[in-house]
Amino acid sequence: MALLSKNVVKPDSGPQTKNLDNIVVQVPESVIVEKSSGTSVLGNNQLKDYMKIFGGQAFSLVGSALVQFALVWWLTYTTGSVLVLSLATMIVVLPQVLVSPFAGALVDRWSRRNVMIVSDTLSAVVVAGLSFLWAIGAIQIAYVFMAMAVRSTLGSFQWPALQASASLMVPKEHLSRVNGMYQALSGLARIAAPALGALLLALLPMQFVIAVDIGTAAMAVLPLLMIRIPQPTSQAEVESKTSSVIEDIKEGFSYMKNWTGGRFITIALMLTNVVLIPTFALTPLLVLLHFSGGAFELAWIESAMGIGMLLGGVLLGVWGGFRRRMLTALVALLAASVSISVVGLAPANMILVAVVGMFVAGLMIPLATGSIMAVVQSIVPPNIQGRVFTVLISLGPAMTPVGLGVAGAIAESFGIQAWYLLGGIVLAIIGIFGGSNKPIMTLGEIESEPKME
Repeated sequence: MALLSKNVVKPDSGPQTKNLDNIVVQVPESVIVEKSSGTSVLGNNQLKDYMKIFGGQAFSLVGSALVQFALVWWLTYTTGSVLVLSLATMIVVLPQVLVSPFAGALVDRWSRRNVMIVSDTLSAVVVAGLSFLWAIGAIQIAYVFMAMAVRSTLGSFQWPALQASASLMVPKEHLSRVNGMYQALSGLARIAAPALGALLLALLPMQFVIAVDIGTAAMAVLPLLMIRIPQPTSQAEVESKTSSVIEDIKEGFSYMKNWTGGRFITIALMLTNVVLIPTFALTPLLVLLHFSGGAFELAWIESAMGIGMLLGGVLLGVWGGFRRRMLTALVALLAASVSISVVGLAPANMILVAVVGMFVAGLMIPLATGSIMAVVQSIVPPNIQGRVFTVLISLGPAMTPVGLGVAGAIAESFGIQAWYLLGGIVLAIIGIFGGSNKPIMTLGEIESEPKME
């Protein structure tokens, strides 16, 4: 089978705590695991099981996105404040920064299936409590912030568990395609959630709108109750059973620090978060203040981006990207930089220009994100992927408060559109720098024949 990469970390230039050759994957007896040229060939049953889990997550993502849309629009309509929206975004991001490193270490120790089951279930419980508060007329902004924080904390466990499971159930040559499908699913959620959210907000009380997520969470849990997810083990992991969670966290950070490609990926994601999270956080105000729109106009932009993400994910899922996976990611970043700048340049009476710009940005994000995740999944040993993925989702959002602070200052001083122009420039710099660096360009390169260095 085709295997990536010329850039597997070598003992003399990267982490020495783990070795790809000593990884053993615990699988159900029904799953056939072969080894050829140092590469695990996963059975078809396992891939089918992963797709069932994937299908369940589709419902959960749509429900969660619907709740997020409804809550953000309620905050926007109720307050009309840049500060409130910035605080809401920070409340979502901070658990990813503070909790994710611990979550990743624990995900590598615990059953990844159980982690996802508990996360989905508790998230539904939080939504049920929020719905009850709305029903009795006791809702306050503080309660909405608390619910956002708890759901974000649960997501800090859910996401690395799902991503780390993929590398154990999906053949390596299909990782880009599976990541493309995941991005397409995210795009579908962005399409369905704003449109459905705007419609439900016009027809139903808020408590019924957000309660939809309870049913979608149940649909996500059901396949997890019936399917086993392999757990990775290695001799090094067995010897580290007595190590502390803090030591496991340090190992994840050390791995990315000592891997040249890991350093670039981490820094690039940090800068991308500085740009994109404030950009999306300010979109409701861009619609309200610059385009003089409402919930339906916001739904147009959100849905356009969702359609773009859906098509971009499908494109990556079918195509798989260039043989050089980082080339796919960097070209997509450059295209996204142009489209986001176009949003910033759109006149107040031409919201359709912003809709098109967000569509193109949505189209490019899955190509960039899916390709980068495939690089990480295919190079990093499975038994430490939980820790490594949470390095990415903690250090990336760690820069978000800086981005929100700068974005807020620029929006107040020069207008919201100015931030979109600056964000486009930053993304262009990342793409140009990575594209001019050959070692970065060959990260995760798919070989024509199985090869391990």
